[in-house]
Amino acid sequence: MAELTEELSQVAPQDPKTQTPSETREPESHDSTTGTPTVIVDDLHIVYKVYGSAGDAEKGNAANALMRLLRRQGRPQMKEVHAVKGVSFVAHHGDAIGIIGRNGSGKSTLLRAIAGLLPPHKGAVYTNGQPSLLGVNAALMKELTGERNIILGCYAMGMTPAEVREKYDEIVDFSGIGEFVQFPMSTYSSGMGARLRFAISSAKTHDVLLIDEALATGDREFKRKSQDRIKQMRQSAGTVFLVAHNLDVIEETCNRVIWLHKGKIRMQGDPQEVLEAYNKA
Repeated sequence: MAELTEELSQVAPQDPKTQTPSETREPESHDSTTGTPTVIVDDLHIVYKVYGSAGDAEKGNAANALMRLLRRQGRPQMKEVHAVKGVSFVAHHGDAIGIIGRNGSGKSTLLRAIAGLLPPHKGAVYTNGQPSLLGVNAALMKELTGERNIILGCYAMGMTPAEVREKYDEIVDFSGIGEFVQFPMSTYSSGMGARLRFAISSAKTHDVLLIDEALATGDREFKRKSQDRIKQMRQSAGTVFLVAHNLDVIEETCNRVIWLHKGKIRMQGDPQEVLEAYNKA
């Protein structure tokens, strides 16, 4: 909580009469393009329950549940996973924040909590605007064509028919799927699907955009275009959060990095400093 209070104090305006020249500090370089707070995460804890899977017979499906009932067996062993542990930070308008950490460190869980998809066990998340989560597994309908998914996806984001018509060609061109736009998404490779999801989601200005590994798939040209698009969104939108294992993408795209380790913030701040420490760990 002390860390959160310190960050908020830097945002609050100060009376110039109470500041002496020696007390006046230049803003840090990674905050030079940021504005008002858009996301406040206050002592956030996320706990969820999972069932053990000692064997196929204990997996949680209807057939196995019926067999356990007939055999008078108990439910599979349940355990709690404390995925996020007391995380606090403030994000500002214009920030592009990279979230790094080993597998299982709580990166995707944190994004889902900011998006409002996971309820806090303790603490709170406050957002100024509507967060939008983009992940590799974002829901698009595989039996429909790319064209229909573009239209429905844009409508789901609140775009008008006129806006959809205006952005349609740009989305197709950005995704690079070409003539496959007329084919069902079930015929797409995982990379094509991820590129189309990113192209749809980035066609609209978002208050808070959360990107989970969407840039991990695609060739070098698509990654370059994605980085340029994120920079544009930083200027016109609110805040961008980016989870990616490709540290080069984080360094080139983000002005701030949060390093999660076992559900806690181990370090945050300037991308070069945090990434250097992360690589040495």
